[in-house]
Amino acid sequence: MLIAGAAAFHFTSGQWWLFALLFFTPDLSFAGYLAGPKWGAAVYNMSHTTLGPLLAALLGWVLSFDLSFNLASIWLAHIGFDRTLGYGLKYQSGFRDTHLGRIGRDP
Repeated sequence: MLIAGAAAFHFTSGQWWLFALLFFTPDLSFAGYLAGPKWGAAVYNMSHTTLGPLLAALLGWVLSFDLSFNLASIWLAHIGFDRTLGYGLKYQSGFRDTHLGRIGRDP
């Protein structure tokens, strides 16, 4: 997903400063954990599933709206980057519990 997102961004002639500026934007969803692990997991998962960027890309394609497709490419690349590092979708039991397994060191 990381490579596909970056390649899609490149082939649509996106501006790389925009890619760099917005690449970590989905991680702002960490703020959901301020409301507790249940809300944190829900907000994090909504911004780290592929459904959002795929719908944004489809919308950009149907409406010929390049910015939507570029933003979807950045978003998809970010999700791929996270998965490469082992960060999966979160469970309500805590940030460290993901669908890819437990992350981080045990205290």
